[in-house]
Amino acid sequence: MIRFLIESSSDYDVKEAKEKGIEHVSIPIAIGEKTFSDNGSVTKDEFYQMTQESEEFPKTSQPSPQEFVEVFEKVKEAGDELICVLLSSGLSGTVQSAALAKDMVNYDNIYIVDSLTATYAIKVLVDYGMELRDKGKTAQEITDILDEMKSRVKIYAVLDTLENLYRGGRLSKLEAGIGSLAKIKPLITITEDGKIGVKAKSIGKKKALNDIEKLITAENIDESFPIYSLYSLGTENNETFTDKLSEQGVEFTDRFQIGPTIGTHIGPGAYGIIFVRKE
Repeated sequence: MIRFLIESSSDYDVKEAKEKGIEHVSIPIAIGEKTFSDNGSVTKDEFYQMTQESEEFPKTSQPSPQEFVEVFEKVKEAGDELICVLLSSGLSGTVQSAALAKDMVNYDNIYIVDSLTATYAIKVLVDYGMELRDKGKTAQEITDILDEMKSRVKIYAVLDTLENLYRGGRLSKLEAGIGSLAKIKPLITITEDGKIGVKAKSIGKKKALNDIEKLITAENIDESFPIYSLYSLGTENNETFTDKLSEQGVEFTDRFQIGPTIGTHIGPGAYGIIFVRKE
């Protein structure tokens, strides 16, 4: 049997994953003295509230190889195959931890996909992988298809604040201060090498909305795949965004809240989109 594994950066609903038989490994998160596993024990709203109340910047770390070993041993004992679709190696050492665990278990039927993306873009890949499995594709064929497809899964998001980019070391204090005074709203993406990149620095909410609209309407979106709208804390900006895109003929499949791993870098009030670009 072909099974799938994700970790919590995918933002895949833990209950839904369990119902679908998807293995789940949690990423640990620390905010000051408080440490928790991103497994639903702390809600996403609670996480954003904690970040606003704490002077400490949230820190994430990759799961240990041992956490993967525990799942891999079960899969090996059952004689199953396992496809792991994991957070971008450009954002975390999670792929490295899984690769070490595979070597420790010494089992060839474990396939590791470095998604080069994050959050619900991983859900898009996993859900499509399960479709391919149900159509009779082998684990190696599915892995090859997902490796080819992952560069076409796109994320664009507008941030409402520069605070988190500054606190995460991605902007200097001077840049963040000037940017805040100028009411700059960064338009970010995940780059081809799987890192967070700034696509534009828009002045004001209206300009940011126009900039992301232009970017998306110029894209060749593959409508055979889901189109997800995203938000961090608060849906007001997201609702304005989705209304505007809907007027341009973009039909969203669902709205999802971004979880702690990427939420650490974006802060409250962010909104965005995930889609698959046509070949």
